Amino acid sequence: MLSLAPRSYFNLRAHSQTTRNFSKIIPGPVAIVTGAARGIGKAVAVRLAQDGYDLALNDVPGALEQLRRVEDSIGEYGRQAIVCPGDVSSEKDIQALVKSATDALGGLDVMVANAGICITKPFIETTSEDWDKIQSINTRGTFLCYRYAALKMIEQGRGGRIVGASSVPGEQAWANVSAYSSTKFGIRGLTQAAAAELGKYKINVNAYAPGPVNTDMLVDIGHKLGNKSTFYEESQADTVLGRYPDPEDIAALVSFLVSPNSKMLTGQTIVMDSGRLFD
Repeated sequence: MLSLAPRSYFNLRAHSQTTRNFSKIIPGPVAIVTGAARGIGKAVAVRLAQDGYDLALNDVPGALEQLRRVEDSIGEYGRQAIVCPGDVSSEKDIQALVKSATDALGGLDVMVANAGICITKPFIETTSEDWDKIQSINTRGTFLCYRYAALKMIEQGRGGRIVGASSVPGEQAWANVSAYSSTKFGIRGLTQAAAAELGKYKINVNAYAPGPVNTDMLVDIGHKLGNKSTFYEESQADTVLGRYPDPEDIAALVSFLVSPNSKMLTGQTIVMDSGRLFD
């Protein structure tokens, strides 16, 4: 399990909003992004700020300083942000995250359940502890984010968008990431089921499914699977477009999924992998 954030963290920025002179900012729609300290989550948060959203930024307590830097980036676009460290597998932490976002920013319009981890091991070397850890963070964490965001959106009565993070191994499983693949398949199923139930509340639920993306996680996987440079060059060459997407490319997809242009799209998991897996 990840370490829990002290409860005082959750309203840390909410109590110091005058440092950004929030009173002069016209409130925008509100989005929560988990796993927002780096990589795809950071790119999504910045893109949504560019789109006019106010943000509640979540990641593990150990990433607090990184979250602060993302918060500063959002401020540069004239948007409000609060920092809410916590454990996505903790029901109390997700409840507190949603409450902090709505109390400080005025509601909830978008939940991006991006947080997740990858465990790279052969199937027969994967332990039950590995299995429980990744299921807790990836699958349970996404469920909690979906559920508590949906409850708040239903209460508000104005609809909303929920976006999850699946992966190409959630479409076609890969060797050496069996536990990870199972969580991403689970997120696809959860996304479909939630969409089927929440449509009557005008809540759209979709997910993005990246292949390898130019992030720190890719570097870590490369090191575990062999020579990083060889892994990177050889696997990238297998794509139709000849390069991996950057986090900003995934963020652009999320921007579309939460925009009015996707109002008739729900229950879908959209692959972005530079053309390795054709659906």
